[in-house]
Amino acid sequence: MNRTEDPSMDLRLMNGLTVLLFVVFLCSVVLAVTRWVSNRSAFSLQGITVQGDVGHANVPTVRAHVVSRVAGTFFSVDLAKTRSVFETMPWVRHAVVHREFPNRLRVQLQEHQVAAYWGDTNEPRLLNTFGEVFDANVGEVEIDDLPRLNGPLGQSAAVLEAYRALGPQFAALDLTVESLELTSQGSWRVGLSGGAVIEAGRGDLDEVQSRTRHFLKTLTRVLARYQRPAGALESADLRHENGYAIRLRGISTLAAVAPPK
Repeated sequence: MNRTEDPSMDLRLMNGLTVLLFVVFLCSVVLAVTRWVSNRSAFSLQGITVQGDVGHANVPTVRAHVVSRVAGTFFSVDLAKTRSVFETMPWVRHAVVHREFPNRLRVQLQEHQVAAYWGDTNEPRLLNTFGEVFDANVGEVEIDDLPRLNGPLGQSAAVLEAYRALGPQFAALDLTVESLELTSQGSWRVGLSGGAVIEAGRGDLDEVQSRTRHFLKTLTRVLARYQRPAGALESADLRHENGYAIRLRGISTLAAVAPPK
């Protein structure tokens, strides 16, 4: 038996092919027109509006770090790359970039808010309020009494949290925490404004807080016994199992004091 071909099937295939070719042609035309329009001088970037935290993002800084590195027109500029370029500027923590028709960009900046100096005193870096270390000109810091924090790589947020927790405990005795260090051995070292150094020992923040709280509760009695103000404290070592050792200015001996029960 001979097989009879269905002419309607061929017609449907031809119609489908025609539609496909038309769609491809239309897309090509749209793409070509888009490229032509996007490259017109009317859409060349003419300026960038910078908003948000702009304390350090002045015109010379933006020109030096951004303008020469932003390429394209209103349509072709890479917003993600432009955002990254802005975030390479000193002090910039985060940037959001938007197009403004027909030829401008608008950038919203979030700057680092300084919480402390970080690292070695010879090559200090800066720590923001999120506990993130960043590089910027320390000479531009406008806060006079920033603490100095230090610790192993990746522990900056934990050290900042500890500083915020321990600071008020010492402030209750009019003692100011000027520095806090988490050593590579995992021990905490507190530096006070009068030059005193407190070895707070190992442990997590709860343990260090508890140890410090016990120390400060008895410190006032020790100071009264030797008739010394809080500023006479030179050093304290809280790493003893049953108490702590303390040195007061003008007294040459160490006093071992048991914490309160």
